[in-house]
Amino acid sequence: MSFREDSMAQRPQPPHEVILKGRKSLDITGVKEVESFDNEEFLLETSLGFLSVRGHNLHIKNLDVDEGIISIEGKVDDLVYVDQATGKSKGFIGKLFK
Repeated sequence: MSFREDSMAQRPQPPHEVILKGRKSLDITGVKEVESFDNEEFLLETSLGFLSVRGHNLHIKNLDVDEGIISIEGKVDDLVYVDQATGKSKGFIGKLFK
């Protein structure tokens, strides 16, 4: 086990929370990984499954990978939880469409 994995194992992850302020500012905790992103969609792996954030002019305001926190700004149109596909061989599309 590497030093980083060891320190992450000792530190509890924050619970998964989504805070949307006026459809312009989004704070998300409990983020395990940013799978993909562009100015219209973010796909995040959270402690409660995959979360798709869609909108316009989306960009990362703040990202703390150690704490599992991301802040996104832009016009948020849609927040959708996507069930995680079983097996790692399914890829990105398989994760979206189970």
